[in-house]
Amino acid sequence: MGGCFSKPKPVELKIEVVLPEKDRGKEELSAGGKGSPRAYQGNGTARHFHAEERLPAPHPYPGAQDCLEAAVCHIKDLENGQMREVELGWGKVLLVKDNGEFHALGHKCPHYGAPLVKGVLSRGRVRCPWHGACFNISTGDLEDFPGLDSLHKFQVKIEKEKVYVRASKQALQLQRRTKVMATCISPSAGHSSSTNVLIVGAGAAGLVCAETLRQEGFSDRIVLCTLDRHLPYDRPKLSKSLDAQLEQLALRPKEFFRAQGIEVLTEAQVVTVDVRNKKAVFKDGFKLEYSKLLLAPGSSPKTLSCKGKDVENVFTIRTPEDANRVVRLARGRNAVVVGAGFLGMEVAAYLTEKAHSVSVVELEETPFRRFLGERVGRALMKMFESNRVKFYMQTEVSELRAQEGKLKEVVLKSSKVLRADVCVVGIGAVPATGFLRQSGIGLDSRGFIPVNKMMQTNVPGVFAAGDAVTFPLAWRNNRKVNIPHWQMAHAQGTTSPAAAWGRVAAQNMLAQEAEISTVPYLWTAMFSKSLRYAGYGEGFDDVIIQGDLDELKFVAFYTKGDEVISVASMNYDPIVSKVAEVLASGRTIRKREAVCAAQQDWRHVLAHRERILSLHAADLGKHVGASGTEAKPGGQVPTSSSPGAPRAEPEPSQCLPSAAWLTSQEASAASRRCSAPKTSSATDGWQWRQDRPCLFFLYWDWSPVGPCNILDIILKLKLTHLQICVTSTVIGQTLMREKDDETGTTTDHRTLSVTPRKFGL
Repeated sequence: MGGCFSKPKPVELKIEVVLPEKDRGKEELSAGGKGSPRAYQGNGTARHFHAEERLPAPHPYPGAQDCLEAAVCHIKDLENGQMREVELGWGKVLLVKDNGEFHALGHKCPHYGAPLVKGVLSRGRVRCPWHGACFNISTGDLEDFPGLDSLHKFQVKIEKEKVYVRASKQALQLQRRTKVMATCISPSAGHSSSTNVLIVGAGAAGLVCAETLRQEGFSDRIVLCTLDRHLPYDRPKLSKSLDAQLEQLALRPKEFFRAQGIEVLTEAQVVTVDVRNKKAVFKDGFKLEYSKLLLAPGSSPKTLSCKGKDVENVFTIRTPEDANRVVRLARGRNAVVVGAGFLGMEVAAYLTEKAHSVSVVELEETPFRRFLGERVGRALMKMFESNRVKFYMQTEVSELRAQEGKLKEVVLKSSKVLRADVCVVGIGAVPATGFLRQSGIGLDSRGFIPVNKMMQTNVPGVFAAGDAVTFPLAWRNNRKVNIPHWQMAHAQGTTSPAAAWGRVAAQNMLAQEAEISTVPYLWTAMFSKSLRYAGYGEGFDDVIIQGDLDELKFVAFYTKGDEVISVASMNYDPIVSKVAEVLASGRTIRKREAVCAAQQDWRHVLAHRERILSLHAADLGKHVGASGTEAKPGGQVPTSSSPGAPRAEPEPSQCLPSAAWLTSQEASAASRRCSAPKTSSATDGWQWRQDRPCLFFLYWDWSPVGPCNILDIILKLKLTHLQICVTSTVIGQTLMREKDDETGTTTDHRTLSVTPRKFGL
């Protein structure tokens, strides 16, 4: 039988895409929806569509009677780089202006309904302020995870300087769009002994891999197998909402898998993989051949090894049944949580309103110490203590005592005895890769599966993703890392790295040569307070904190050497999304930028940064530096403290140096290389002197986030003074005007401080 990617056979094929009735309307409402540019023959080999074979691109609107169209604003109401929620009938639309073009999208993130207008707009996409999902503003497509669905894209037209948006009523209500997927043309007859793609593990990585294959036009058989008794569900949500029922956790309904031809084998354990013959052997003896294999087995939670470890009512929160039972047993009784990582602390927070008492046992000095540091960990610990949670730190469990077989007491090595009717253990996990030890698939000393940027293992045709892999983290110089989801990314909904791994693996099964480049983005919620985290902070050596830890309103930058490697925040949105976008762009955030930020209140700067740059990007422009051009000693440059900072003498690191002048000969050469500044509202009233213009490239260091941190400021040098064109006036006059939408009051910020890091003409 031909494999999924075997040599093409001369067979004609017509692809037919069929959507379930309830999903047809969704895709028809996508204004930019297009079929995949690739199709696959019956044996799975990729080829281009003939014109008559292309996946149909449905008309964006089923009928005029089902649509709404209205003027939503004047073209001058939005500047480049701005977003706004606008009313359309009984719904809302996110209106975006980018590079002079307007785009209209669904206004809520399909993942958990975050308002995208509060997110980050950069590089042609908008990033969710809550969990970091990214959506292309031209198509609405999901570009980075978490979540599974995309946004609706609505029609926009300009008439008589007004912006009109047209949208279907159904799309305005749904706020999510499932992309068109190919239909399986080789369904199995019962338990067939062969498949084209076998996916071991049905978590986020496995499911996204299967969906991506279908979205890319793959029409052969796909089989997911899982140890669980349920279809794929949001496991990390278990510790946040212990009462949640399966239907609330399901990532996709049963009908979805049937409609897309994705088979799921539940309670199916793979015990051996024969890579030479491309076979997977299951515990019950069933064998399944494959052409391509994705390994996403996840991890297994560590358990206690103390005396009495097998008593009843001790859980690791692995299934919905586990979580539901913990709540029932804890109601009005005594609960003990072992482990003060994300899983343990989430469980403790949830049980405070259910249990009579909640105790946390931890070997470290403070909760979250490994990931968030001692200062942040201690602040969060105080929040828990104020909610009746008792901590027993720097100790561990020595014995679990039972009465009639059921847990009654937890004995600590400190000799303290805790009353306990239920115990939840969250002390870490190990990769569930024991079945691969004799397979020839490479494992490291800890049992993880090493993969390259394309999620490929050492065996051709075998890919791996999820908790059980180590992979090269692009923005950490391709350092091989593991994102330990059971310990840390249990703070996630649908894990963004795992989902991204699944998509990259699918793309490379189809020979698309994709590489993993996502930035880990984690979050948790405890006592109605959200903690967000982006990056990879293992091994940090310093923490720079801005804000008030006591009030739990802060942002913390984690550094290693001179580089910021991760960030965490509470009540400081969307700073973590901004930092994630910087890291995703490949830019390095230096430690001194974080120090500068921590010394002043730069939230105002963040709020206006994108607006300023988009307004005047065309006027300011970028001028390539010439080699050999250096700054020469000269006069002093007047500076003062930045917006929001105390009126104080600026530090040397926050000022332009005295060496900010060029010789006449160099200035004359510069004027010949650089085009004259364009006239606009930003430069009205400026008497531009063409005889001696000089342009310096500066970094605006008091804003440590966003690709636009690299700000090209035009410096016009005259004989005795210097002028900086930022918005509409020169330094010493109003640089930015902030308006409070609620009160209508305005605040002028009249001073500015910048730090040069690079000079060039």
